[in-house]
Amino acid sequence: MISQGFEKKCILCLSDQVKLLFISTRKNLNRRYLTCDFCGLVFVPSCYHLTLDEQRERYLEHNNSPSDIGYREFLSKLKDQITPHLNRGASGLDYGSGPGPTLSKLLESEGFAMEVFDPIFDNHTEALQRSYDFIVTTETVEHFVTPNHDFQVLNDLVRPGGWIGVMTSILYTDIEFSDWYYRLDPTHVSFYRPETMEFIGEKWDLETSSPSHNIYLFQKKQDTC
Repeated sequence: MISQGFEKKCILCLSDQVKLLFISTRKNLNRRYLTCDFCGLVFVPSCYHLTLDEQRERYLEHNNSPSDIGYREFLSKLKDQITPHLNRGASGLDYGSGPGPTLSKLLESEGFAMEVFDPIFDNHTEALQRSYDFIVTTETVEHFVTPNHDFQVLNDLVRPGGWIGVMTSILYTDIEFSDWYYRLDPTHVSFYRPETMEFIGEKWDLETSSPSHNIYLFQKKQDTC
């Protein structure tokens, strides 16, 4: 049973099959986690979300710099999985690029035309007024407070036949949620099981694959007319 004041419906599939999964009493992380029995999403009720200023402060604690070799290698995990599907010169969007856009630079170095968008650090909405051959979003979807809307935005931005590449830590069946490091970041509010990613593909009619750990690729179907 969900306590009064919490969301009664899943923020991804809008199902009412939502129940309490876990209560954190950790210092500076006193919050609840809900789970959806329909799509598998685990999410944090909005009453526990940080303000935009608090999120910005938290993000700036990360050493996510284009000059950091480890960070470039980390982002290359998604780059290396999606680029074999792309034509040289394809146009792409790095959605949720953070304070120091890096993946876009890696892709530009391989001949792709890139734009960046980040709701906190690079909120240039003109980047959302065009369409793209592909979209990459790394360590971003876990911050989605309205994933039903946010995935619709991604779907609308990519052209038929195009690709959406997502990298986030997946809640696999062998993970004990109470011990999972990923839930400890207060800016992380949406967590995806494999079945959640499959649901996303089905809802938006996307071909879904997971070529590597914590990486999902979605291909938008070609127009048939």
